[in-house]
Amino acid sequence: MQTASQKTVLRGSYITFTGNPFVEDTASCFRHESDGAIILSDGKIEAAGNADIVLANLSEEYDLHDYRGTDKLIMPGFIDTHVHYPQTQVIGAYGAQLLDWLNKYTFPAEGAFVDKKHADKVAEVFLSELTKAGTTTAAIYCTVHPQSVDAFFEASEELGTRMIAGKVCMDRHAPDFLTDTPQSAYDDSKALIEKWHDKGRNLYAITPRFAPTSTHEQLEALGALRSEFQDVYVQSHLSENMKEIEWVKSLFPERDGYLDIYDHYNLTGAKSIYGHCIHMEDREWASMKERGTIAAFCPTSNLYIGSGLFDLERATLGKEAVPTTIASDVGGGTSLSMLQTMQEGYKIAQMKHFSLSAIRAYYLATRGGAEALGLSDQIGSIETGLEADLIVMDLKSTPLIDFRMENVDSIEDALFVQMIMGDDRAIQATYANGKKIYQKG
Repeated sequence: MQTASQKTVLRGSYITFTGNPFVEDTASCFRHESDGAIILSDGKIEAAGNADIVLANLSEEYDLHDYRGTDKLIMPGFIDTHVHYPQTQVIGAYGAQLLDWLNKYTFPAEGAFVDKKHADKVAEVFLSELTKAGTTTAAIYCTVHPQSVDAFFEASEELGTRMIAGKVCMDRHAPDFLTDTPQSAYDDSKALIEKWHDKGRNLYAITPRFAPTSTHEQLEALGALRSEFQDVYVQSHLSENMKEIEWVKSLFPERDGYLDIYDHYNLTGAKSIYGHCIHMEDREWASMKERGTIAAFCPTSNLYIGSGLFDLERATLGKEAVPTTIASDVGGGTSLSMLQTMQEGYKIAQMKHFSLSAIRAYYLATRGGAEALGLSDQIGSIETGLEADLIVMDLKSTPLIDFRMENVDSIEDALFVQMIMGDDRAIQATYANGKKIYQKG
């Protein structure tokens, strides 16, 4: 039995990303140890490297988690930058585009979160599924109810995961049972920031749902709150659907487009995460680049709800390249698996005549996400001193994948097969804050 002070060692093949493969030579952007050792102590990575070298310097006893063999690969935990935990119950709902989907499925499901016990149950199910999928950090939308935030952070704290979350704010164009006011949005959000932000591994995000569901007064109040708490996150939606964009412009005729609304109310810049960003105008790309506003690419959702095809090449390589991440958007998306999310991202890129390599895709889902969020000094890589959020992949999780892997001759090929054919079954184990929180089977 492991003692409280005993170190944990993960031994096996591992990969971590060391640079940005969108702008640097791909071969120089990752480190692969075929026989590595990662020492975990007090929730952090104490050392990592070649097993013989690392273990030779470890004199005390340790708890060995042995993942050696050709069928396992250790890597940083996945980072999902845009996901709605209250929508877990409506994932896979049939036949609607964005605005109809919200009214028909999302709003009724979110109304149930007035009951704290219901919120507790959904948070527990959601986080269980998230860890099975290998995601150790996510940016989470709760509901308008403060207790939905409490339920989520309480459950996350129990697991030890590093999460970003916030109370949705909307004071118009939603059912009465889901609306707040400018003042209550400000007061509730401020109280939640003071209660949860930077407490343990919890981080808070000011969360206007999207511009149409907030009045000018509410956006002004949330912008003022952001000025008071400049280290918190902001998250919302941007340019997802053409009808949505037309509606936004009719509601804010004085502003120069959709993004200019958020710019005007101090809700963009570093630590501001905008989901979708599909139908963007040139000046909006330029504004996002100038301010460092983050784009969250949500491929399964964009296809499922029929919103459009994100321009990944422009976002990452264009003259107005912006901090770009990848996200599941459940329940608008169809899976919490970042492997399936990457798979759909690859297909969207193909449709836009751009090739998304495995190294680039996994970078977005690990180190790239951490860099965009300003958290690369804490998560996203296997490096000494970082928080010990890791996953172990089963590279032969299904008979077909096992068969396909017989014809793989590089780590890049192996990763590509997993992202195209894999799902949550490919996650053997998940570690958060140095502790194993999921084990397959």
